[in-house]
Amino acid sequence: MSSSPITPLTSSLDDPERAEGLRRMKRLATGLFLAAAVVFLACVLLGGEAGAWVGYVRATAEASMVGALADWFAVTALFRHPLRLPIPHTAIIPRKKDQIGASLGAFVEENFLTRAVVDDKLATVDVPGRLGAFLAVPGRAERLSGDAAAALAGLTELLRDDDVQDAVAGLVDRKLHETPAAPVLARVLELVVDGDRHQEVLSAALRYLARFLQDNRVVFRAQLGDASPSWVPDWVDDRVFDRVFAGVQSFLDEVGDDRHHELRRVYDARLRAYVHALRTDPDTAARVEAFKKELLEHPAVRTWSSSLWTNAKTAFLGAAADPDSELRARVADLVRDAARLLQTDPRVRERVQRQAVRVAGYLVERFSGDLADVVGTTVARWDTEETSRRIELQVGRDLQFIRINGTVVGGLAGLVIYTVAQLLG
Repeated sequence: MSSSPITPLTSSLDDPERAEGLRRMKRLATGLFLAAAVVFLACVLLGGEAGAWVGYVRATAEASMVGALADWFAVTALFRHPLRLPIPHTAIIPRKKDQIGASLGAFVEENFLTRAVVDDKLATVDVPGRLGAFLAVPGRAERLSGDAAAALAGLTELLRDDDVQDAVAGLVDRKLHETPAAPVLARVLELVVDGDRHQEVLSAALRYLARFLQDNRVVFRAQLGDASPSWVPDWVDDRVFDRVFAGVQSFLDEVGDDRHHELRRVYDARLRAYVHALRTDPDTAARVEAFKKELLEHPAVRTWSSSLWTNAKTAFLGAAADPDSELRARVADLVRDAARLLQTDPRVRERVQRQAVRVAGYLVERFSGDLADVVGTTVARWDTEETSRRIELQVGRDLQFIRINGTVVGGLAGLVIYTVAQLLG
């Protein structure tokens, strides 16, 4: 197995001010150690001739140096080998970097990425209220509608038209072939009959037929003349034609004006019987199904189904690019309505809050391990020396107080110990 490549830490962690603060604290801690060393050296040179107080000062300075050196060693051992000597159990962070990353990931997973923690946190957060306030900001609905349209337009550009077109055409063709035509046609005719629309269709057809006959009266008269024997006088043909033509027109007007005409009753009964046959007669259903199949196999229908995606995409992209389009306006209205409901409707607010808790809990349970693994693997890829330096930059200033405290507390401890020893002696 190949090792993961070393990833340098981001330069955003560089902080000149923090680095200067670390150097200042190091100088202060080292200065206190040197001051204790100078005092100790002076006490050694003076010896006991200057008075008993020299012993107390010497013990204090000596203990301060010991405390300063011990804490310097402890702080330095976290980040590197003291004096570059490979002393065991030093350079802890560089040596244990991968384990620290894994432990940090496990710590985050066990203490932060749990359903209980998320539930407790969300219980104090008004999720629908915050979401509603965000959506209700003036101009936010229009901006979101534009962003959504742009995102969807970008998505459509990523798709290959040929693939999507074939998929859409295949889906439409498959659905149309799989859907029985007879029940659908029966339902459509039932709606037409129940709404009395079939009679309106018949009335329109009769009016159209009457106008068609009137517009082509000369043509029909000529046809009668051609069919009539040559020995029949034209005036006889004219009278016969006028009589028949007037009778047909009168009949059409009569049926069109009389809503209770016998022809309409027969028409209604035949149509209802056909609807019943569509639902109950296999032969009738088979004929409709055969007609549907023949229609779907027609080249014009196949061309139409293949052009569905192209036409829809063109219309959508045009609407998405137009700030004043109906699409953008509808999306903006939906955003505003959502903002209002999230802020005012108790049922919507309760449902959104409940779903937010449920979704957050699911995501935590599903992906907490992955997030913890990201922490561990990310730390493992960091450069060892760079990691140590950056961590020291972040916390080293506070760690220098350990050296300072060791110097001060060590000196006080040495003074107390020396004093007690003198009293006992």
